[in-house]
Amino acid sequence: MNTDKTHPMPDVVDRATFQARLDDLRVREKAHTHEGDAIAAARRRLPMVEVDAATPLIGPDGPVTLLETFEGRRRLIAYYMMWYTGRPAAEQCEGCTYFNGQVRELSALRAADITYATFCQGPYEESARYRDFMGWDMPWYSAQDSLETLLTGRTVGMFHIVCYLRDGDRVFETYWTSGRGDEALDIAYALMDLTVYGRQEDWEDSPAGWPREGEASWVFRTGGRPTAQWSRLEAGHSDDLGNAG
Repeated sequence: MNTDKTHPMPDVVDRATFQARLDDLRVREKAHTHEGDAIAAARRRLPMVEVDAATPLIGPDGPVTLLETFEGRRRLIAYYMMWYTGRPAAEQCEGCTYFNGQVRELSALRAADITYATFCQGPYEESARYRDFMGWDMPWYSAQDSLETLLTGRTVGMFHIVCYLRDGDRVFETYWTSGRGDEALDIAYALMDLTVYGRQEDWEDSPAGWPREGEASWVFRTGGRPTAQWSRLEAGHSDDLGNAG
């Protein structure tokens, strides 16, 4: 991350001028919020497609069905985490570590009758060790053997968020997204966007001379590892995934 203190800064003005400019921006922010509400309303009106409720996954106690991963709740949000089978923790997906790792407090979702779970695209034992190393506590399953069924029409091996609805013993897929749609899991980027230098990525529209960090790779990976791993190692967590050859 660039810590140079010599980058250009915004113009300095009096408080009244600052507030007037902020008030102008607030009009656009409110319009953006209202458009987001309208998109969410359209999302709620999408049709849905039935999926096999008996589709098998692997959990901590062995085989389970897709239906069972709801944990009795009506809705399910599944994050399909990328996985590199046989590779050490340092080589696992930095993007998935970044996004999935920000979903920590699940009580509000559960109070709303929603289960959030990780459907890892690798083997259970190996990937669950990674979950434990990272200190995550969301429900964790291996979807490895059912990906062609669960991700019909999508690229197996890529990250996805998929939303499901349960009606008794039947399961329906109601929405899915990938790419920047996964920013729904993310608070760090949203907070960066509030600051003067933003994410510091090349694609951002920033004034000339504003700091740039390419694709801001430091957010995802530093020192040859997913960035979030370093604090776990410093805390003494083992990153042994049990797959050393």
